[in-house]
Amino acid sequence: MAGTRPTVRRRRLAAKLIEFREQAGKTPQEAADRIGCHRTKINKIENARLGISLGELRDLLRFYAVVDDALVEDMVSLARRSREAGWVHRVGLARPTFTDFIDYETTANYIRSYESSLIAGLLQTPEYARAVLACPPSALGHEEIEALVESRIKRQEILERSDPPRVCVIETEAALRLQVGGREVMRNQLDHLKAVADHPFVELQVIPDRAGAHAGLNGSFVLFSFPNSTYSDVVCVEHRTGMLYMETEEEVEEHTLIFDSLRSIALSPADSLDLIARVREHL
Repeated sequence: MAGTRPTVRRRRLAAKLIEFREQAGKTPQEAADRIGCHRTKINKIENARLGISLGELRDLLRFYAVVDDALVEDMVSLARRSREAGWVHRVGLARPTFTDFIDYETTANYIRSYESSLIAGLLQTPEYARAVLACPPSALGHEEIEALVESRIKRQEILERSDPPRVCVIETEAALRLQVGGREVMRNQLDHLKAVADHPFVELQVIPDRAGAHAGLNGSFVLFSFPNSTYSDVVCVEHRTGMLYMETEEEVEEHTLIFDSLRSIALSPADSLDLIARVREHL
């Protein structure tokens, strides 16, 4: 349906088709010729404004020399589900995989993150991340935890790109005081927060305890915005076994209002760093 807002799955499908086409050295016109359509159809598919039939998808994948059967079936499954709006990405208990989340984090040009009880993933140290992932009743083994820690730290490389996204993070004072991993881990984590706050594309604010009740009491969330104007913002809420994605206009507007409200009661970036330093001193 060309007139609908592109869903998160359709966006991912479109991005992968572009990636495969470019890797194969094919042009949009060549792709159109392959499946017998006008070039504008390929453009709409690659802009996530138009779906693609399973037959056309399989034909294009063959044309792009995608021969891995598992990868082909993943793409077909993605295409089948691409008309669904928001969804909960179901995974095994205590073994969440956030492929779509990482895709959005990598392609977004503006990331707004509110964390009510933990340090945001993009700002975590390896030791802090390891303590979070190992928290009971986690059934993750040592190797799985280390792989997830490595993945979480690798995500932070987006801040070192030549074109990093703008990142606005709001933390609570409670998150700063929660001794995840013990005092030494938290000291290092708070030192890291002060260091990353100097990044020109990072803005860090803290909501002090004295702020009292506020709009963020219902929990943490991340808002992604994208440079492609055809891609609407996406709200992501992490839970124990996966990630909830919300993309309707009403859901995005509601969480944008919440984020703006939280920014208005949070300390300024400079005062937030002062609070971080005071918490650090008392550890």
